Amino acid sequence: MLKMKKVSDTYDLKVFTDSGDYFGDIEDSIVASNKISGWKIKATKNSFLSRVLGSAKGVIVPHQLVKAVGDILIISRSAVPSSGPMEEKEE
Repeated sequence: MLKMKKVSDTYDLKVFTDSGDYFGDIEDSIVASNKISGWKIKATKNSFLSRVLGSAKGVIVPHQLVKAVGDILIISRSAVPSSGPMEEKEE
């Protein structure tokens, strides 16, 4: 059965990848034509985003990559930003 949820109830929910990694927290939603088109995810302390992005505040995840919304938001692993350039800097 489909359960409805207010968009305002999703703010500050924890975001995890489908592989179980803590990704960040929902900061805002992007609505276009009465549909959610994306989610602004903020990088929080100890999140995957804070490790990958460094000083950036967060990312926008397209709604198509969201797998589930409930007590947490689950996104596809393909939403994870590539860490290629940061790895090159460390070498």
